[in-house]
Amino acid sequence: TMKKNYLLISVLFVGLWTTQAQQLPQFTQYMYNTISINPAYAGNRDAFSLTALNRNQWAGISGAPRTQTLSIHTPLRNEQIGLGLSVINDKTGYENYTYLYADFSYTINVSEDVTLSFGLKGGLSYYDLDEDLFNEPSVLQDPFFREQFNKWTPNFGAGLFLSSQKWYVGLSAPKIINNDNNEFSEYVALEQVHYYMTGGYVFDLSDTWKLRPTALAKVTNGAPLSFDMSGTVIYDEKLYLGATYRIDDAIGAFIDFQIFEPLRIGYGYEYSVSDLRPYTTGSHEVILIYELRFQNTKYKSPRFF
Repeated sequence: TMKKNYLLISVLFVGLWTTQAQQLPQFTQYMYNTISINPAYAGNRDAFSLTALNRNQWAGISGAPRTQTLSIHTPLRNEQIGLGLSVINDKTGYENYTYLYADFSYTINVSEDVTLSFGLKGGLSYYDLDEDLFNEPSVLQDPFFREQFNKWTPNFGAGLFLSSQKWYVGLSAPKIINNDNNEFSEYVALEQVHYYMTGGYVFDLSDTWKLRPTALAKVTNGAPLSFDMSGTVIYDEKLYLGATYRIDDAIGAFIDFQIFEPLRIGYGYEYSVSDLRPYTTGSHEVILIYELRFQNTKYKSPRFF
């Protein structure tokens, strides 16, 4: 019922508040959204790259997270410097976060086919409470909510990205400042530092088939370790079929296809294996990737991560 759904979401919110950990969004197709968590990734696809993603989490639960991301990044002509821009809108219940960040990376050659990129991320977060909340009788006359919650806060992050055509390892902290979006009461809306480690490898199975295992680990103070792993088979560098598992949380699958050379579109689905399983039919994700590869690219094949 509707009351049960709102009660469930309320319990989830209380859990987040008491742990004092405002989490960044999580994705089924995390391997295509690296720029949102690691600024060192900017320019590493050796192309002008635009990625748009929409995620509806925990379908069937009112107030469940809804997330949209848009990222653009590209290397400059000297190939050592990469620039990017990331926008994330994340709405859960009455809460709405908007992140607007610029990314900068500098890449050096470690060997003939291995590069190391250093990245910096800087920007603003906007924390907003939905207007519907202010129609509640207990909130309508309380100026505290409007004065303390709807505001912009600055932040910055850093990252490293070590890669070749076949593999990659990344380490990053996209938000380093612990901003408290409520400094004047016992209600906690604290942005905790998130540490991410990512990695993957591409195996050649044949002339047309490849296998790409990847993993992502997220460490946050006050929240359980989050660990994602995935395996993807790639056919003819155009069709990607993958399966994912987030420990104690969800299993999923995704497919994406290159419609024509610059454009790929994909869909991902997650089935909850946590305590939420009786209340939701799963999570849905749609992604669009548009890339223009440069003629003088150093890679003969497209990047697979």
